[in-house]
Amino acid sequence: MLLKKKDIIEKSYDVIIVGSGLAGMTAANKLAKNGRSVLLLEAHNKLGGFATWFRRQQGDHTFDVSLHGFPVGMIKTCKKYWNREIAAKIHQLPEVRFINPQFEVSTTFTKEDFSKILVEKFGQTTETVKAFFDELANMNFYDDDRMTNGELFQKFFPDRSDITRFLLEPIVYANGSNLEDPAISYGIVFSNFMSKGVYIFQGGTDTMINMMKEELLSNNVDIKMHTKIEKVILDKGRAIGVEVDGKPVYGNSVLSNANLKTTIDKMVGRENFSPDYMAEADKVRLNTSSCQVYMGIKKGESIPRVGDLVFYSEDKEFSTDLLLSPKVGSQTFSIYYPDTRPHLPDDHYAVVSSSNARWEDWANLSDEEYKNRKKEVIDRALECLEKVIPGVREKIDYVDCATPRTVKRYTHHEKGASFGTKFEGLPVSQNLHKEIPGLFHAGSVGIIMSGWLGAANYGVIQSHEIDNYIDKLNKDESTNKDYHAN
Repeated sequence: MLLKKKDIIEKSYDVIIVGSGLAGMTAANKLAKNGRSVLLLEAHNKLGGFATWFRRQQGDHTFDVSLHGFPVGMIKTCKKYWNREIAAKIHQLPEVRFINPQFEVSTTFTKEDFSKILVEKFGQTTETVKAFFDELANMNFYDDDRMTNGELFQKFFPDRSDITRFLLEPIVYANGSNLEDPAISYGIVFSNFMSKGVYIFQGGTDTMINMMKEELLSNNVDIKMHTKIEKVILDKGRAIGVEVDGKPVYGNSVLSNANLKTTIDKMVGRENFSPDYMAEADKVRLNTSSCQVYMGIKKGESIPRVGDLVFYSEDKEFSTDLLLSPKVGSQTFSIYYPDTRPHLPDDHYAVVSSSNARWEDWANLSDEEYKNRKKEVIDRALECLEKVIPGVREKIDYVDCATPRTVKRYTHHEKGASFGTKFEGLPVSQNLHKEIPGLFHAGSVGIIMSGWLGAANYGVIQSHEIDNYIDKLNKDESTNKDYHAN
């Protein structure tokens, strides 16, 4: 049932899910299919979390917010935990391009094509390339390997900043990885993305989320938007519900799809956790944020096919510091052609520029400084896009810019963290229910759980934990009834 903002929730549930990112939505759908009663609460006016979109009447444009592309594994996940209709709309992107001072490359973004390019363009031996990919394939999340990304590239491609750029830059945009992060975080994500190319949802994010919403409702999930919870309700150290508009809503379990820091510090309260757990939680670093520039092409105009994803940079060498700079030395252009949303009556073209960013570079700007900084980002995006598609400026009739402050405003992520937390956030997230029984977390954590596929799969993983917990509760309740009856 789709509840209205003014509706008061009086029933209790097996599971209350706070936040409707892809992890929260996927967990809700799986748990509902398993026969659990589920309430999905969302502070925003639409589902999807960072997998979202917006419309502008000026120029009649629809823009997707998330980066344009995810791994092939999303097909299997959607088919298994959503439905075949959703999975059937996931299509491969034909061309990904790299344009920078060190090289220009066009690729299908598969392991085979990357191997060929590393040998033929970058002069590596077949044996070295195979050994590199074998190392990635054999990485195990549970291995205590402290190798960093920088050390990984130095091991196989010493002093080749061009190869590092070729291999790491796409993953930086996908989940905020850098040279200092653990190599395992890179290896798992890279293997997922490089296996069989990059995919999109044909019809746009709006079509996908609306199809998921209908699936949730068909499985009897209760959904209430415009609803931000005040806190998680605890009883004798166990999560038994949430407080909404000053009123309690009760459930056997609570799953937070909010940022991990927000969940611990604001929704629960530090005083409710053990000192050892908080010591580990305080070590968790938030990941980086992002900027996006949305550019709509006038109705009736068109742009040539120049690739679907274009990793563009004018920086002479790869640098994670430059990738995060307000100067926007590097950016990714997601090109949306009419076949992205073939259901629309007219041909629609759009371009979205994505760049990583630091919260600190945006947080304390005055209104005037903020306005000027946004203009700089927009001007830079237009200037670079003009070099990729000459004459495109004259065809654009709408431009807007999102910043880390925009991300925080709409997602409530601490410091506008587009990619959740760094690698160390994952065990803290996974162990939340061991600290507070009945309280689970499935937000974006640990890099490998970020992105559309990672988020959806983490929702599935946590739904298994919730199922086990509720089964144990029901068993204990039944045992107690039998005991008292005797």
